[in-house]
Amino acid sequence: MQHKIILFYKYTNIKNPELLMEREKAVCEVLDLKGRIIIAEEGLNGTLEGTTENIDKYIKHIHSDKKFKLMDIKWSEGTGSSFPKLSIRVRDEIVGQKLPKRINPNKLTGIHLPPHELHKWYREGKDDFVIVDMRSKYETMCGVFDKTIDIDVDASRDLVKSKELETIKKAVEDGKKIITVCTGGVKCERMSGYLIDLGIEKKNVYQLHNGIHAYMQEFPGEDFAGTLYTFDGRKTMHFGGENRRIYGKCYKCSIPCEEVYDVYEEDGHEYQRIVCDNCVKDIASARRGNVYRNRVNN
Repeated sequence: MQHKIILFYKYTNIKNPELLMEREKAVCEVLDLKGRIIIAEEGLNGTLEGTTENIDKYIKHIHSDKKFKLMDIKWSEGTGSSFPKLSIRVRDEIVGQKLPKRINPNKLTGIHLPPHELHKWYREGKDDFVIVDMRSKYETMCGVFDKTIDIDVDASRDLVKSKELETIKKAVEDGKKIITVCTGGVKCERMSGYLIDLGIEKKNVYQLHNGIHAYMQEFPGEDFAGTLYTFDGRKTMHFGGENRRIYGKCYKCSIPCEEVYDVYEEDGHEYQRIVCDNCVKDIASARRGNVYRNRVNN
């Protein structure tokens, strides 16, 4: 493996985010890493790509900081061109959800459910749980877990003002456990806490530990249909598996497919769309891969 991409986050108190930003920037530049890191007083959230050797050096570096010593780091094979540059910034939140400040993941969050435990629940045919996907629509169009309930919101931050909260509460009233999922886990830390803050008992609120990425890596092609949307030039990824299923559909002709493009619509805005090989020929504005978005949203 010549290149590796890592995904990581940690909610922890950071007294001087600007100082940490300068340190991480210096280390990443020396190691010639590209990608994005967001730092806030509440923690750190990032995804980086580099040669396998240099990524391993970075992991050793970040784990040498006692605040991040036990931080889980997910990895996948890179392309060497998944990110065009390095961006490390200080912001108010490590993932933009705009939830009440009292929702502190270090104090209030759902029960962490390891991938192997969720896998066991699927194998046992348990019917007392549902999946609540906290990702945006352009992510869930690529792939979802079996037993995912439909919450009709564009992004998880919209859940706070949505009638879809009643759908989740109704599932609990019907005896279902709620399992929140997202790409790498960071969204679920706060969103699961938010559901508890709304009055759902903690015993009924779970979050998939380390997210969909960890599950797909451990159980490729099982219980998750489609691909995992990535916030880099790859657009999507999967880990193979004998039972891998296509979930996406071309937004023009609806045939099953998986390629994601940036498409400019007539309103002048760019949207993420799944487009088949035939239809893409008729879309002059479609662009595939290596499109940089200055955000981390795992």
